[in-house]
Amino acid sequence: MTTKAKWLYRQLPGIVALGLMATVFVVGNPHFASADKRAALASRYAFTPLSVAMPGGFPQQTIRKVNRGYERISAWISSVGAAVAMNDLDGDGFDNDLCIVDTRIDQVVITPTPGERSDRYGPFALTPGALPMNKAMAPMGCVPADLNEDGRQDLLVYYWGRSPILYLQRAGASVLSADAFQPAELVQGSGSGEYTGPIWNTNVATVADFDGDSHLDVFIGNYFADGSKILDDTANGGEVEMSDSMSRAFNGGRDYFFRWTGTAEGTPAFQRLDDVLPEDISRAWGLGATSLDLDGDQLPELYLNNDFGPDRLLHNRSTPGNIRFSLVEGERTPWIPKSKTLGHDSFKGMGSDTADLNHDGIYDFFVSNITTSYGIQESNFQFVSTAKDQADLRARLREGVAPWEDQSAQVRTAWSGWGWDVKIQDFNNSGEPAITQATGFVKGWVNRWAQLQELAAANDGVLRYLTSWPVVREGADLAGNQTLAFFAKGADGQYANVAEELGLAVPIPTRGIATGDSNGDGLVDFAVARQFGPPVFYQNQSPAPGDFLGLRLTHESATDANSAAADTLTAPGSPVVGAQVKVTTQHGRTFIGHVDGGSGHSGKRSHMVHIGLGQKVTGPLKVHLTWRDRTGQVREQDLQLTPGWHSLKLGSQAKEK
Repeated sequence: MTTKAKWLYRQLPGIVALGLMATVFVVGNPHFASADKRAALASRYAFTPLSVAMPGGFPQQTIRKVNRGYERISAWISSVGAAVAMNDLDGDGFDNDLCIVDTRIDQVVITPTPGERSDRYGPFALTPGALPMNKAMAPMGCVPADLNEDGRQDLLVYYWGRSPILYLQRAGASVLSADAFQPAELVQGSGSGEYTGPIWNTNVATVADFDGDSHLDVFIGNYFADGSKILDDTANGGEVEMSDSMSRAFNGGRDYFFRWTGTAEGTPAFQRLDDVLPEDISRAWGLGATSLDLDGDQLPELYLNNDFGPDRLLHNRSTPGNIRFSLVEGERTPWIPKSKTLGHDSFKGMGSDTADLNHDGIYDFFVSNITTSYGIQESNFQFVSTAKDQADLRARLREGVAPWEDQSAQVRTAWSGWGWDVKIQDFNNSGEPAITQATGFVKGWVNRWAQLQELAAANDGVLRYLTSWPVVREGADLAGNQTLAFFAKGADGQYANVAEELGLAVPIPTRGIATGDSNGDGLVDFAVARQFGPPVFYQNQSPAPGDFLGLRLTHESATDANSAAADTLTAPGSPVVGAQVKVTTQHGRTFIGHVDGGSGHSGKRSHMVHIGLGQKVTGPLKVHLTWRDRTGQVREQDLQLTPGWHSLKLGSQAKEK
């Protein structure tokens, strides 16, 4: 070996290190689209902000009263709870009803979407009736679902300070009002005067047929440990403790599954299952969940978003009457950092959503984390599938492997802010869905980033003690001026955040995003819940949209009650949560969609399936449906449908209404 060769050999480790550093810098360095590119992408969309009608007469607050032992971080503890769901609650055929949790009044409000038909009823707050409540309880979210299978939309409301309440829509109601809902406990034995049920601090709930018996089950994800009296201002500490790690905290509240067991006199019954998940998964600090069938067996998988530690993807291995999951994880390579590998991250997962972002017929994930430059710079995830097809995906999942790789840096969706809820939707029917994301944390006037950075660098051994945490009372500011993100995809495959160009960049912390077509024009609108701020509705007026296929899929049932009396609300039917749709156009393009049961953080989309087709369609579409009928049998059917809205009843066959 020559002297020069020997020198190069000795320098090889340094050369490789420099090369790796350069690669990481090029790939990971935040680089954003030019103003011209953002303007061009934004020109394809248009949204008009409209005020949402809210009821009056409730005392207002800017922060919650909290356990006295945690008063020094009262603004931190008050930083969640704003939520919104969009659905058809009154059976008029449009997704024009909102269920809003307003943290300013700590009430669950039902109100019509603004605009057309907004005079159908006045806004009102749900009332728990005789169910026990106290001032140490506050609602955190609302999930629409037909829980008693009578064809009407009910509401599952979850709280800090108690177990969830089921608000069941009464059969004889003539208009939406507080009296149109009958409250019932999800967990029995909660008392009739003073509340004696479990003290949970729930931040996420979703419904799906987890065990494949054709009935909806409920997943409940809790944040602070069970029994923690977070909102009891007469208590001083007690059972409350903070996370025991910034990256691997497993001392949070337990997660629970509730398996549907039947309905008696209009009230559903559920069996609580405490041992579905192992301890290190069940006791993570849950903030979001996404449920959908990934591998085509009509059993929904579950993606869990956890604060202070790794998110989890659970492969469904259930049988009727037995809910069971196995953990699947991404494969690491020398080129992928640990925290960019699915199931191994150390980030602060807040919410997630799914769509086929690379058009391979397999769902991909977008996950919200904290991505604030000069604050805490983690990364959002855009996990894109690497499986050959669905059969390959199924085989890999059974081997415990999650074949998705994060491409957020490459496509420029890695950086936005302190992320929360996310919804992926084709807002202009272009065939390319956009990604809208809620961001921001605590709005005030005293910057606390330096103190939070000190905490983030602290030893895990001190984190569970409150004295280690920065003072975040009213007035503290952490990402308080961050705004909605709206990522639009360009022809080069890269995304640009065009929220400012679209007028969406309002500097108020946001939490939940709900989507649906409120007026039936084929353009998806969305509503946003703001933390200690007024909710807002964005009516979609995008110019020159493409064609679309919209499906409302309901179970075939004798109780679907379109035979209701003329003066009562129509029962539109039970949505077939989990049903899958594959659309093929005459141009050979394929698209997939499904009926969502409530994925995300605190925003819940409607039960519609909306698919933008990308161009004008002159002939019928090939539509392949897969669903589980009321007997639990998996059904498949091919249909020929024209673009536009269709309502189908699904039994042993699909029939258009």
